[in-house]
Amino acid sequence: MQKKERYQSLLNYFRAQQPEPETELHYTNPYELLVAVILSAQCTDKRVNMVTPALFERFPTPAHLAASHFDEVFPLIKSISYPNNKAKHLIGMAQMLVNEFNSEVPAGVETLQKLPGVGRKTANVIASVVYNAPAMAVDTHVFRVSKRLGLVSQTAKTPLEVEKQLVKNIPQEDIPKAHHWLILHGRYVCLARSPKCGSCEITAWCRYYEKKHPISPKNT
Repeated sequence: MQKKERYQSLLNYFRAQQPEPETELHYTNPYELLVAVILSAQCTDKRVNMVTPALFERFPTPAHLAASHFDEVFPLIKSISYPNNKAKHLIGMAQMLVNEFNSEVPAGVETLQKLPGVGRKTANVIASVVYNAPAMAVDTHVFRVSKRLGLVSQTAKTPLEVEKQLVKNIPQEDIPKAHHWLILHGRYVCLARSPKCGSCEITAWCRYYEKKHPISPKNT
């Protein structure tokens, strides 16, 4: 199967099955999403969603968070992975939003990465979810699933390499959605250790499945 055909078949499937995929993080505005995505690094969305209601109640705006102290933030996020660093990052991020961006979350990926705690993945999430930009955030799910499906080459060793290949081959209007399609497929079907190939509906276009279940040549 040619790569172009694989992309087209998979995109058609996801467009039909999940026409409007969304992040599973809970938020009501760009500031809240930014906080949630920073907290979600190496942590589950479920855990983040358990923590953020109290955090947003205590610090409803960037100004409130910018004026806070570590000892106020840490107890609210201590069940999150790496709470020490993340508490510092949240405060620093909020202070930069207030001082340099008039408390507004910027749109550009490069600008977003200037904020404390915001790497390329986080910046791409904000750009795509908030501003519908053609930005592809590559987390562990996207990295794994895109390789298994055969959307990117096995020689792609970094998230940036995977990102570039996906963006090159996916129509711009689909990129924000494709980010969610791949994440959700990796989270619920194409699991890291025990992928649910038996119940997966896209095995016909999956290179991983092809290798695991080769078709025996017919006897002649």
